[in-house]
This record gives sequence, C-alpha cells and structure tokens, in this order.
Amino acid sequence: MSTSTTAKTEEDKCLTCGKQSNFHCPNCEKLSLPVANFCSQECFKSLWHLHKIVHYSDVERKQAGNEFKGYNFTGKLRPFKVTPQRKAPEGTLLPDYAIDSIPHSERKADRKKTPIVVHTPEEIESMREACRIGREALDIAGNVAKIGMTTEEIDIIVHNAIIERGGYPSPLNYLGFPKSCCTSVNETICHGIPDLRPLQDGDILNVDVSVYYKGFHSDLNETFLIGNVDEAGQTLVRVAYECLEKAIAICKPGVMYRELGDVIQKHASAHNLSVVRNFCGHGVGRLFHCNPTVPHYANNKAVGTMKAGHIFTIEPMINEGSWKDTIWPDDWTAVTMDGKRSAQFEQTLLITETGVEILTKRNSGSYIDRLKKE
Repeated sequence: MSTSTTAKTEEDKCLTCGKQSNFHCPNCEKLSLPVANFCSQECFKSLWHLHKIVHYSDVERKQAGNEFKGYNFTGKLRPFKVTPQRKAPEGTLLPDYAIDSIPHSERKADRKKTPIVVHTPEEIESMREACRIGREALDIAGNVAKIGMTTEEIDIIVHNAIIERGGYPSPLNYLGFPKSCCTSVNETICHGIPDLRPLQDGDILNVDVSVYYKGFHSDLNETFLIGNVDEAGQTLVRVAYECLEKAIAICKPGVMYRELGDVIQKHASAHNLSVVRNFCGHGVGRLFHCNPTVPHYANNKAVGTMKAGHIFTIEPMINEGSWKDTIWPDDWTAVTMDGKRSAQFEQTLLITETGVEILTKRNSGSYIDRLKKE
C-alpha cells in the first residue's frame, strides 16, 4: 500500500467505502493503471479479491468472447472482458431468481389479469427502506466515477454498498444477468454489463441500481458526465433529467399512466431529441417488474389510472438521433440503432392521497443538482 503524496480532491475517495483516501494500490501504480484509492489497509484488504481483477493485461481486458466475432457495431463502444459473477454472502435474503435465474413470482403474476398493487402503510415503509439503500449505493458510485475507472469497479462498489446495508443487488442473476448493476456508456441505452473497459474522457455513463431488501425491490438510475463532455452531450443529459422531472410533476391520483409519455416526448422533441419506445417504466415492490407499464413516448396505449398506494418507476431514455434500438449478442446491452448517444434518469415513485412522493429522491448536493448549478 502506497501513501498518496498528492493534494486531496473530490476524486480521492476510497474505492471500498467512499471516504477520503490516504493510500493507493501499489500494483496499479506499477502497471501504470489509473490510481485506485483506499482510506486504510483494512479497506484495501477487504476489496483485494475483487480489485485485483483490474490488473489484467490490456489483451485480457479486451477479451469479450466469441459471440461478438463478425458483429457490426452501431457506434464506437466495444465490449471488454466480463469477470465471473459474484455471489451474495451466506445469510442474505435472496429473491426467488437468485439461484436459478428465473423470476418465478413475476411469471406467475399475469400482468394482463393482475391489477396494480395498492400498497399498505407497512409495505410503503419497507419500500422506503429499500429505496434509501438504493439511493445511497448510487450516490457512492456516482461520487467516485471518473476517467480510467472501469465499470467493473463501479459494479464492485455498488455490490458492496448494497450488501453492507443488508440488501441484495436485484439485477444479480435476474434472467442470468451477470452483474450487480447496469452500466450504460454513450450509445448504450440500458442494460449495459459492467466490464473491464476504462471510462474515457468525454464519456457519459448511466448507472442503474436496484435493491432487494426485506422482500421489496427499489429501482433508480442517473447519467454521469465523465471528464470533459461536449456541449451536445451535456444538453442530452440535462434534457433527459428534465423529462423525468416534468413527468413526475403531473403525477397524482386520477392521472392516466399514458399521459406521462405525452409530457416526456413534448420536451424531448423541443430539443430535437427522441424517446426510446421499446423499454418502459414499471410497477415495483414485492416484484422487480409488475403493473403498471409506463411508456415514455406520446400517444401510447398504457392502461391504468394513478391511485394512492401505487408504486412505479419513470425512467425515460432519451437519444440524440433515432429512437430505435438494437441488442448486442450478449442478449442484454441495448444500443442506439444509429450509434448516437443516449441518456436516462429513473426514480421510484409513490402516489399519495394528494400527489406523489419520490421514494428514491436524491439527497441535497447530489450529482445532478451540482450539474444544474454549473
């Protein structure tokens, strides 16, 4: 473990816990890799079995599997090596898909026949706990994301933050998803798999965090600017956030779910941006995905009217070019058809008797609030 001699900055955060760091990994230094900071020997040792994977050679880091051979990518992003799936510690309360990857409860719940759940006060309190953990994990990841860090390292941070708080990362092994969060870079719309690609100056990065805690799921995401992002990229990210804000602003009892798409598309179109149609917001609670279905585009045919006790996500995906998407051969990574960038923000919401409560509301001074002030 080497002692850092440079002045401390906001980027000098411990990779394990997010506290101010005093040391950095000597192996990263020897290999001329981006500095990995730690606050103590204890934090370094606790993360070593996961952190050491970034010491792979460049050739090893770029190995992405045979499924991409001959594939025509739509943009400049390329997959890097994905490390083996990690496990939750013994004793962690697991969702029903954690072992065999099959969400049995979701499959039993026929969304065409099942009404939107009206949550009880007790269930709402459980959701608040799950949402609090999700928000804390996402904030930690967003605060340390920087040039040179891999999305695998971000996945480690999210995984550890959720486990330390007694939760389970909802994406882990959901239908076989190999990681604990989704990291979607540049032209990736959603469901990007964390890998060993280092983040580059000018990237935009979406981190999607979901938590299973005491039988309930939460879901949220944000898009972060990495280094010096061009003006068009900054506008894309800002408008994506504004689309979410404007949709949340109309939520209250009596509003039809289909109305949200009209508000979102109107704002995106005003900035010559498009709205993804093939991925929607959704109900969330005891099930990771359930009714209602919440499309983000105009003139959709979503069924249902908001009632007090409904809990769901709004998560508009906004593109620079066409709204159309395609899926990489990994069967997860959704990218724009034209290779242009995409940005997204997501919150979990509760409809109250008089309006809406943002269960995953960001804390004061969080990333997007700072961005809006700049």
